[in-house]
Amino acid sequence: MTRAASSIGPIGPIVSSSHLADGASPALSEFEFGLILVSHAFQRWMVRGMAAAGYPDLSPLDVLALHSVAHRGKAKRLADICLVLNVEDTHLVAYALKKLERLGLVAGGRAGKEKTAALTAKGRVACEAYRRIREEVLVAAVKSVGLDETQLGEAARRMRALSGHYDQAARAAASL
Repeated sequence: MTRAASSIGPIGPIVSSSHLADGASPALSEFEFGLILVSHAFQRWMVRGMAAAGYPDLSPLDVLALHSVAHRGKAKRLADICLVLNVEDTHLVAYALKKLERLGLVAGGRAGKEKTAALTAKGRVACEAYRRIREEVLVAAVKSVGLDETQLGEAARRMRALSGHYDQAARAAASL
């Protein structure tokens, strides 16, 4: 340790907003900063991954919508895509679907009064290319640091549980 580093004392949790870490749960502030970093890195990865697959002009939401439509190989209702992605503004997802339709990756349709989207053959090829690139450059890298499937699964379960607490806190804050 350098003289300068030893003279500043313990650093404490790594956070984006020290005033929030001064409260009852500094670890939650540290988690939130990690979440910010992971969120932005994940969005960057999705955009670059789809660019490598041949689709350079997609936004993170476009990529999420495409993979949501591809899930389980059946047409999805706009409302269901929004629910799964936890997007309140349906217009954002509707715009993403229109963009994907223009690219020929999804086909729009209707189920009664509801808008639907289904993956096209071109969309399947794009999703498969993304999957292959993901396996080669991301999955291999994650495995190389020693994270196993059990640890990743547990982290995912905890994040989903925490998302419920954040949603409830958002509802409570909206009523203040």
